[in-house]
Amino acid sequence: MIRKFIGAAVVALMATGAAWAADVKPAIVYGTGGKFDKSFNEAGYNGSEKFKAETGIDYKDFEPQNDTQGEQAIRNFAKRGYNPVVALSFAWTDAIAKVSKEFPDTQFVLVDSVVDAPNVRSVVFAEDEGSYLVGVLAGLKSESKKVGFVGGMDIPLIRKFGCGYVQGAKAAGATEVFQNMTGTTGAAWNDPVRGGELAKSQIDQGADVIYAAAGATGLGVLQTAVDAGKLGIGVDSNQNHLHPGKILTSMVKRVDVAVHNAYADVKDGKFTAGTQQLGLKEGGVDWAFDDNNKPLVTDDMKAAVEKAKADIISGAVKVHNYMTDEKCPG
Repeated sequence: MIRKFIGAAVVALMATGAAWAADVKPAIVYGTGGKFDKSFNEAGYNGSEKFKAETGIDYKDFEPQNDTQGEQAIRNFAKRGYNPVVALSFAWTDAIAKVSKEFPDTQFVLVDSVVDAPNVRSVVFAEDEGSYLVGVLAGLKSESKKVGFVGGMDIPLIRKFGCGYVQGAKAAGATEVFQNMTGTTGAAWNDPVRGGELAKSQIDQGADVIYAAAGATGLGVLQTAVDAGKLGIGVDSNQNHLHPGKILTSMVKRVDVAVHNAYADVKDGKFTAGTQQLGLKEGGVDWAFDDNNKPLVTDDMKAAVEKAKADIISGAVKVHNYMTDEKCPG
């Protein structure tokens, strides 16, 4: 009798667990730069794949070509019962604000922007802090003491990357930092040819280290730097492996962790709305050091960037935030 009771209880628990897991139907809508941009979007894809590998729970994704498609995809996923729905770009801010009201029982995650709603988790990063660190490395490594920055779409978020980079580079001895943005529309994230042209212009002016914060456009920046015998700096994902020994470092932004955690929190019943701010202290941003760039980074350089990291975390160094003050120092 006891065995039957235990057996029935186990079956009931298994059934409950299966039903509970079935409520988790993750979906993700990428930014317009494409899923395999080897940068921001691909970090979100990697987080999704990690969750799938760990749990066996699949997800759906969509690569919009324009802003209209993004909003349509977010709404369609919610309509079809997907939960959570992750919107991977500041470009989907208005869409999340609208769709989250239409589907109050669906949990949404917006990366790189903020929507204040009871069913929305907004995840933002301290890109300025991570960019300061790679700026320090650029300033120390540069022989000309002239370095460059190529951004994607000209928006405050990308200016925030550039501002932190300028501050770090000049703190480490750079005398000039060239800055260019690729464009003013979503197409700026997926134009490696234009990225290469901007990088070449900076190199012609003396830049010997160039940081790209431009999605797939950055691939053209890095390739051009390598072809010219200069050094590139990657962004969002660890891009050191793209050109081993030619990428000084990458500013790693843990979009993969944000996406994975969102799925896991819904699965575990731990989802919370509100804004999550992830900087150096929280492990949300960092600089990449591995076998691919180890020959480029001396012990003194590593010590300097780690000191800068510790100083930012402690508050001894204050990184200027372009989002709150557009007057970037330097």
